[in-house]
Amino acid sequence: MTIHFPFQNTYSALPANFFARVAPTPVASPRLIKLNRPLAVQLGLDPNLLSTAEGAEILAGKRLPDGADPIAMAYAGHQFGHFVPQLGDGRAILLGEVIDRDGVRRDIQLKGSGPTPFSRRGDGRAALGPVLREYIVSEAMFALGIPTTRSLAAVVTGEPVMRETALPGAVLTRVAASHIRVGTFQFFAARGDTEGVRALADHVIARHYPELKDAAQPYHALLAGVVARQAALVARWLLVGFIHGVMNTDNTSISGETIDYGPCAFLDAYNPAQVFSSIDEMGRYAYANQPRIALWNLTRLAECLLPLFADEQEKAIEQAQVILGEFPEKFTAAYNAGLRAKVGLFTARDGDEALIQDLLDAMAKNAADFTLAFRHLGEAASDDAADVRAQFTDPAAFDEWAARWRARLALEPQAPAERKAAMQAVNPAFIPRNHRIEAVIAAAVNSDDYAPFEELLTVLARPFEDQPQFAAYADPPLPEQRVTQTFCGT
Repeated sequence: MTIHFPFQNTYSALPANFFARVAPTPVASPRLIKLNRPLAVQLGLDPNLLSTAEGAEILAGKRLPDGADPIAMAYAGHQFGHFVPQLGDGRAILLGEVIDRDGVRRDIQLKGSGPTPFSRRGDGRAALGPVLREYIVSEAMFALGIPTTRSLAAVVTGEPVMRETALPGAVLTRVAASHIRVGTFQFFAARGDTEGVRALADHVIARHYPELKDAAQPYHALLAGVVARQAALVARWLLVGFIHGVMNTDNTSISGETIDYGPCAFLDAYNPAQVFSSIDEMGRYAYANQPRIALWNLTRLAECLLPLFADEQEKAIEQAQVILGEFPEKFTAAYNAGLRAKVGLFTARDGDEALIQDLLDAMAKNAADFTLAFRHLGEAASDDAADVRAQFTDPAAFDEWAARWRARLALEPQAPAERKAAMQAVNPAFIPRNHRIEAVIAAAVNSDDYAPFEELLTVLARPFEDQPQFAAYADPPLPEQRVTQTFCGT
């Protein structure tokens, strides 16, 4: 029996300094713990074959499928503002690319599949906990409608990995529009390799921005395209309370997808300064800082592209600054439109932004749960405000705001039922709450019990539906359940 992957390998056809050819390291006794069957079908793969023992070996890196051309990609990156000229895939190996049923080219990559020339002192492996976290959060983000890498499968390897203690080893099969990052451009720019930058830019245009191929200034248009996608992406993060946690340039995707779910987390109580990542000691990547950091990262991309813009550096810088200057407006437009939808406004009027900011300020002051406050706001549109009032330590703070909000709603013709339906279509009832993820990981790691993992995935696949049988999954954590820190998955 042969499992066929219809690979096409355009990235490994690029010059040899773009990557290192390296095969996954075989593992002892791989066991499939989760296969994303709908995604497998979307990729043109047979989920029944992938569910076999041979499939588990492929998804663990023990066996290479036909047509694979395994590589570890080279890239650099700013990590917490400090430039590292060589990072690269230290524990991930790209098997190849497939064209999915929508005609989109998708990378299939193994994370935790053994050391590569970019591993530095790492073992190239992944522990089970971070693999489950990425599977849960990436698939939840997909269900929320946010551009993201996907998880095709998770396997346990039958081998321990050593961290602070011995932990079960695992491999995640990640699917992405591509794994090209801002840091990939930085890798070549840092070496003064303008032709490498040009070759990468041409590849990115062909793969992600084909409509720009015949533009008068294709590299300017490329920067503008990445700026637009990142502005829209980060706005959508904020609208669901998502904190990436480690927005380094090597974790910023050129395709505009959310990538690298390490110490990520979702807000419980609304706090713009919220940080969960244990390594973000200065709050660089706090919730409300994410738009500013996205622009900082895009500025690093612009620096790499300057030699392609114009021969005169001053002219190139001016041109780049004009394009980067579009980010704040694009982000603000996307964010404000999303906020208006969250509070049930169908049109834009003067004063809306201030009104919504007053709600956010009251939520922050009153420790209101971000997800539930917005979810229950839909009920308040039809005068049933009990649940949303309960989110505020001082319900009178909501009442004062709600009087002004209802006066604003009265200027629009929609009926309360229509407004509520529209609000519940954008305000999820269920997010991957930190304490739920930790409970799922504990059950898997300590008891080899994946039932909580499966149930959480079931709930998160339909985040905008009430799902009464799973109502408890919408609850914020009790004080003793609160997760105050998240950790990188290395």
